[in-house]
Amino acid sequence: MTEQPKRGFNWLILIPPVIFFMLFGAFYLGMQRENPNALPSALEGTPAPAIDLAALPPETVGIAAEDFKSSGVKLVNFWASWCGPCRAEHPTLQALADSGLPIYGINYKDSPGNARGFLEELGSPFAKIGTDTTGRVAIDWGVYGVPETFVVDGEGNILTRYPGPITQKVWEDRLAPFVTQ
Repeated sequence: MTEQPKRGFNWLILIPPVIFFMLFGAFYLGMQRENPNALPSALEGTPAPAIDLAALPPETVGIAAEDFKSSGVKLVNFWASWCGPCRAEHPTLQALADSGLPIYGINYKDSPGNARGFLEELGSPFAKIGTDTTGRVAIDWGVYGVPETFVVDGEGNILTRYPGPITQKVWEDRLAPFVTQ
């Protein structure tokens, strides 16, 4: 009988489990974030970008930068008639407007006829409505998609932003604290 040479421990066998546990750890830590879908806004704490938007017909007065420098806190809501979540948030926006909170609506990449039909069907919570047919204003504001809402103070500074539909819970937990400061 010939004796087999002794082989040392094969360290390569440990590579797959080590990689697995490293990936597991990374995924676990990523899931511990408050909201993994939240995208930061570089504009929070800065003046709102200057805008001069045409009105949604048949209105004649759109939205201008001066509108954001009026006294009191207001919301700026980017929306579109083709946006399902915009329809879902509409009752909450209407309730906020009915309570006296000014909301400025910026209609994003929409046809005026469809936007007007949306508001005729659901009612308009907006103090003023401007149209952003090209999406340029949305880019200046850092909008990722609609709906997206900004809280702007009486001096025209952005206090916070919320991407997604405003629900009563979102209002109470995320936006109301900025309005009631």
